[in-house]
Amino acid sequence: MKQTLLHEKYPVLVSEIGKNETACRNVDDVAAYFKAKIAENPRVQFIGVFDHYAHTSNINGEIAPDIRGALDVIFCFGFVLPNPQVLAVRPRSIGVADMGDKFVVSFLEAPMKPANEAMEAWVKGLRKQA
Repeated sequence: MKQTLLHEKYPVLVSEIGKNETACRNVDDVAAYFKAKIAENPRVQFIGVFDHYAHTSNINGEIAPDIRGALDVIFCFGFVLPNPQVLAVRPRSIGVADMGDKFVVSFLEAPMKPANEAMEAWVKGLRKQA
């Protein structure tokens, strides 16, 4: 995984996974994989899947020509609720873009180490699905 700064302020972790490195064939397969990982952890709550590609297409928005599908898998770790401001960084999501021959998987770094460790492990596990 590679850490980048999106728009020079958001710490985002990104992984490019070739379709030849995983059993997943499309963004729905990747979303199902993440849903299963979320279900394995009793401290994580699955919320839903947002089809960002369909939404942007439906509103005649702009989509990069090499993106063939894009989903966000939305969930929440929420181990603690120490103050109301923490709600600004919850829930979490993992974005999945189908780029034809590969998936680009990304998520915003969480302010909680166990959440980051879990999300990194889930993303790295996609390669083990081949």
